[in-house]
Amino acid sequence: MKKINLLLGAAVVAVSFTSCKSEAEKNAEVTLDRYEKYVDSVSNIAAADAQANWESIDAAYDEQTSNAEAALVDAGDKTNAENRVEKAKSKYAELKAKMEAEAEKVAANNPANRKQALSSAYFKAGNIGENMDFSWVNKDNILKVYNDFYNEFEANKNTYSREDFDHIKAMYEALDAHKNKVEKEGLSSKDNLKIAELKLKFAPKFKWERMGAKAEENADAKE
Repeated sequence: MKKINLLLGAAVVAVSFTSCKSEAEKNAEVTLDRYEKYVDSVSNIAAADAQANWESIDAAYDEQTSNAEAALVDAGDKTNAENRVEKAKSKYAELKAKMEAEAEKVAANNPANRKQALSSAYFKAGNIGENMDFSWVNKDNILKVYNDFYNEFEANKNTYSREDFDHIKAMYEALDAHKNKVEKEGLSSKDNLKIAELKLKFAPKFKWERMGAKAEENADAKE
């Protein structure tokens, strides 16, 4: 009788364990299914809507990912479950890369950001800021500043919009105005002559390219 009771007890424990395990597997399946559906749903959202709500989408994704990874412990088929999680992660990574690229594009097209990007490109030795501060330019480095300016324009002149040319012109005029001050601080005749040569080469090129950009803009407006 005692032996029968022990066997019955063991059977009850085994059934309970199997039942718990089955319930855990079911919960894991629900969590994994919810994770896949979440990634699918955000991948199908219109790009503009996803961009506008990206912070909350990404935060929810992190939470869903944590839940899915925790559920792997109780998954019935761990290999399959892991593959499902990795596939969902890969799909979301593609979406995130797309959103980040779009955000960078929007930022680059922002007028204020574009102006700052041009300022940084033309004046690598210092940041002139919105107030066109050239206090860092002196008699010892002004020739290099002009030379870098000319080389930057020469390398990218075919990529500028009319607004870009307007900002480049404003920066150039501000640099020229500062040059008058530097001349009084002891700018050498040799450097001054080289700067004059750069200015002589730059002026007609800038005028020509700027006219071309305006013509293209007018043509686009008519289409």
